[in-house]
Amino acid sequence: MDFGLKGKVAVVTGSTAGIGFASAVGLAKEGTQVVINGRTAQRVEGAITRLKELVPDADVRGVAADLGTAEGVKTFTDAVPDADILVNNMGIFEPKAFEEISDEEWLHFFEVNVLSGIRLSRYYLPRMKQQDWGRIIFVSSESAVNIPTEMIHYGMTKTAQLSVARGMAETTTGTGVTVNSVLPGPTASEGVETFVGQLAKEKGFSKEEMEQEFFAHARPSSILKRFIEPEEIANMIVYVASQASAATNGAALRVEGGLLRSIL
Repeated sequence: MDFGLKGKVAVVTGSTAGIGFASAVGLAKEGTQVVINGRTAQRVEGAITRLKELVPDADVRGVAADLGTAEGVKTFTDAVPDADILVNNMGIFEPKAFEEISDEEWLHFFEVNVLSGIRLSRYYLPRMKQQDWGRIIFVSSESAVNIPTEMIHYGMTKTAQLSVARGMAETTTGTGVTVNSVLPGPTASEGVETFVGQLAKEKGFSKEEMEQEFFAHARPSSILKRFIEPEEIANMIVYVASQASAATNGAALRVEGGLLRSIL
């Protein structure tokens, strides 16, 4: 299937690893002009090199900027003034007891995980409406619905993304612009693998045993019973970014391995 993405400019935030990198690769394979983003030039350059190894004819460039700040967003949009596709993927997480989360940490999580996407969307959305075509995708999480007690501040930001995306979608009525959310389940991203590896070491488990333990106790409702590969999430993101998804707008699309038991 031709997804109609050749020549489109796609911004993928937090795309030096994990779901972001896999999405950048998937979009590059469809012929989009991909813009890689990370906080440091070294990470961005490394991601570009790896992407070109996977997609030799990729049209890709990178912009190093900390999108968790207003200044970083300004730096980025100055470098990339126009985009047809915006994948708001950048985010942070940290398991921490609710009683230990400070005001500063609540605000930091909100600014990085939520305001980064709001600021970029506020810049690119009017331009998309003007050209009557665009795709904005928020990479949320099953944690938006199934709030994890071990990191409530993270869950809060993921729920907020769903609200922002749905509200923005309402403003695109009658246009060729769509705004959607994707809800990944536990994914074998760089951060998760590090976290699981540390837990395995502390408990004296192998990584395989730790994965089984995680799905037996932390996420027992999962049907998949394994960590999802970043590419499996990216497949949904590429589809939602495509021309083929024109009738999907304001949706929260699950790629969470059947973890969420509610039908809607």
